[in-house]
Amino acid sequence: MKKRVLLGMSGGVDSSVSALLLKKAGYEVIGATMRLWEDEERPEVEGGCCSFSAVYDAKRVCDKIGIPHYTIDCRAEFKKRVIDDFITCYKCARTPNPCIECNKYLKFDVFYQKALELKCEYISTGHYARVEFSEKYNSYLLKKSLATKKDQTYFLYSINKEILPKLIFPLNNFKEKSEIRKIAEENGLAVAKKPDSQEVCFIPENNYVVFLENNMNEKMNEGNIVLKDGTVLGKHKGLIYYTIGQRKGIGVSYKEPLYVLKLDKEKNEVVVGTEKELYSNYLYAEELNFLLDIDISSPIDVKAKIRYRAKEADAKLIKVSDKQVKVEFVEPQRAITPGQSVVFYIDDIVLGGGKII
Repeated sequence: MKKRVLLGMSGGVDSSVSALLLKKAGYEVIGATMRLWEDEERPEVEGGCCSFSAVYDAKRVCDKIGIPHYTIDCRAEFKKRVIDDFITCYKCARTPNPCIECNKYLKFDVFYQKALELKCEYISTGHYARVEFSEKYNSYLLKKSLATKKDQTYFLYSINKEILPKLIFPLNNFKEKSEIRKIAEENGLAVAKKPDSQEVCFIPENNYVVFLENNMNEKMNEGNIVLKDGTVLGKHKGLIYYTIGQRKGIGVSYKEPLYVLKLDKEKNEVVVGTEKELYSNYLYAEELNFLLDIDISSPIDVKAKIRYRAKEADAKLIKVSDKQVKVEFVEPQRAITPGQSVVFYIDDIVLGGGKII
């Protein structure tokens, strides 16, 4: 009897080829697209992972390869877990990563529960990552993709480790995106040349400021732009308009270039300074999630990644409490940003991660 798998389909080439590979591997594949977000004034985000065109493209692929397709309405949960969290973080002067929240609560939680309802033994997505059983650790591990430039494990650290044995990443052995597109083209999939989505699905034109202006239920108040010593240089128009590491558009003059160092919610201040002051050799993180059971009661050496596009850096992971860790870097890191996630690696294994505070 074929093992049944529920595959999350975004309408893109990665999940489409994943469907094809799963079917060829002998699984009974059910394709499903999560309906997450709709903007009544602008319902289409071209290439977005939850637009009407995404559903249409996913259905076309499923028809082509001969598997069923379902649409799962998750709009209420998405608003609560992702959109509301996004807005709340900015209100608190933090910079969120909505894709991480979506993976945690929607794509690897709600979706898994739907798989159980459909009597599926596995769930699958087109993410670039690997799940393997380790004899050394006697457990399933999340590991980095062989396609190092496409590796997406940074976005997956927050999922429940209990579902790792039930996860299949069909693209786990590919090293280049061109290989995926070639398979799609050879098999006549209409999405073979479809561009990758580059936007947050609910942020039109990737303009988060306009989204916040239209959806926050409170007015942004002006405040001071200050140096670290408290010297006032000018006025800011609201904290949501500034980002850690920002140089352009600060709106004050100084004897050398200035960068945003900190957004102080309590004082309603934008703290600025030189580029040298952007660097720090430590951070604290909470809201922790570990995918590997390993003793961290004593400091351990890890590679730490402070944002998706950042390079992994040598660091020590130090337990502060059951809910908080400190990360000390060998080399200072630029623009460490509260609200973003830090992810810890041991070789190619994802140890876990947490939210920077």
